[in-house]
Amino acid sequence: MLRLVEREAPGPGAGEVRVRIVVSGVNPTDWKARAGSRAGQPLPFAEVVPNQDGAGVVDAVGPGVVGLTVGDRVWAYLAAHERPTGTAQEFAILPADRIVHLPDAAGFELGASLGVPAMTAHRALTVSEAGPSRLGPGALDGRTVLVAGGAGAVGHAAIQLARWAGATVITTVSSPEKAALATAAGAHHVVDYRATDATAAIRALAPDGVDQVVEVSPARNAELNARVIANHGSIAVYATDGGGEMTLDVRHHFALNVRYQFLLLYTVGREALTAAAEDIVHAVADGALPVGEDAGLPLTRFPLERAAAAHDAVEAGTIGKVLIDVSAA
Repeated sequence: MLRLVEREAPGPGAGEVRVRIVVSGVNPTDWKARAGSRAGQPLPFAEVVPNQDGAGVVDAVGPGVVGLTVGDRVWAYLAAHERPTGTAQEFAILPADRIVHLPDAAGFELGASLGVPAMTAHRALTVSEAGPSRLGPGALDGRTVLVAGGAGAVGHAAIQLARWAGATVITTVSSPEKAALATAAGAHHVVDYRATDATAAIRALAPDGVDQVVEVSPARNAELNARVIANHGSIAVYATDGGGEMTLDVRHHFALNVRYQFLLLYTVGREALTAAAEDIVHAVADGALPVGEDAGLPLTRFPLERAAAAHDAVEAGTIGKVLIDVSAA
């Protein structure tokens, strides 16, 4: 159960900073974590402040921290991973290596929308055998990327990052409303799989197949991916929407040298996280990761005292990004 309490703000320890949180971002993993790793099992800590993502201002710096000073505008990622202190609070004590400078032109709502979605998208776009390990303008020139579920938060970030890096971006959606959001995000081509033959539509756009797939629903889309993937294509799986088991035609995938890459942001390792954070800051500075309905990611906002309602909204499948306004900018 989530409840709002008043506490004294502690000081940061060695290697930590205290951040005055302005906006906290809510992800599906945040409400899922409240149920424990498995039904009926206790949480890892007696009390947890939720939410992995957020943005705000550095308020205090602990011993040994370099590169961060009081007053810096920052965004945070994996704030509550293996820790009891997430971003749904006015002052959060966080490891310095999970804090990233927020470019001056970016608002705190953008900073709080990065983290899990943008870093997951970055990883999905950088695990292909023939693709780049880092993103930037031109990194994906000449490649075709298929983003499954382009109206979701990760899909939205994947569209934006892939287009920024020079890819031709195709995305699949399930309704005209979601198609409009994916188009606003920057997708070159949008396929409504409920209204058309998705295989035929994608093959018409990419006759030689797609080079990379950013996949949210591997079980549901396994057959489609097999039909549209190019030789030496890569399918990056970041979620299990639609079921946790899938069936693959082994001979078909052999023949095309297809790579399936599964990824979980929480266990990808420091090198991948650092690379993602650096490239995302570059993209933000270039204006490539805007949020809001005009940019394809509607924002639904709640005050801190309604954090439980914010979690409920994410659990209910609210389209776009759910944010909690914690304090004044």
